[in-house]
Amino acid sequence: MRIIQRSSACMFQHVRYEKLNSRQRENFNFQKVSALLADYGFATLRLSDDWNGADFIANNIDGTFLLVQLKSRWGINRKYEGKNLWMAFPCAGVWYLVEHDEMVKQAIGTTNIAQTDSWKQKGAYSNTNVPSGLREFLAQYRLGAAESLAVEADAE
Repeated sequence: MRIIQRSSACMFQHVRYEKLNSRQRENFNFQKVSALLADYGFATLRLSDDWNGADFIANNIDGTFLLVQLKSRWGINRKYEGKNLWMAFPCAGVWYLVEHDEMVKQAIGTTNIAQTDSWKQKGAYSNTNVPSGLREFLAQYRLGAAESLAVEADAE
C-alpha cells in the first residue's frame, strides 16, 4: 500500500478505463454513477453481492429507494423482469437510469430485439449502443453531467 504524505495535484493521474480489470471497471462505474445521482438527491449504498439482482441501492432525499443493477452497456435480461430493478448504464459518454421492465416493454415494442436469437434463446440482449428505436424513450432517463449541474448550482 502506498500512502501519500503530501498534497500535490501533479501526483495524481487520470486512469484509463480500458486498462482497468473487470472488478476495477465495476468500481469505477459505481463511483461515476453515484456522483451523478448525488446531483439528483440520491445517496448510494453498494451491495457486496447482487441482492435480488441489484448491485446497489439508491436512496433519495424524498425517501424513495431504487434497486439498481449497474451495467457497462445498454441491455435487457429476462432474469431481471418483475424485480422492480432500475438499470444504470453509460452510452456514448452519457449515463442513464431507467426502470428495467419499462425498458423491456419499449424495446420489444419499438425494435426487432424480440426476433433476435439472443433474446429468443438466452432471454437477454445488450449492445454498446442504444438501439435507435429506444433513443427517444431513453432521453427522459438521461442523467446530466455532474460538472454542468454543479456549475449551475453555484450560479444560483
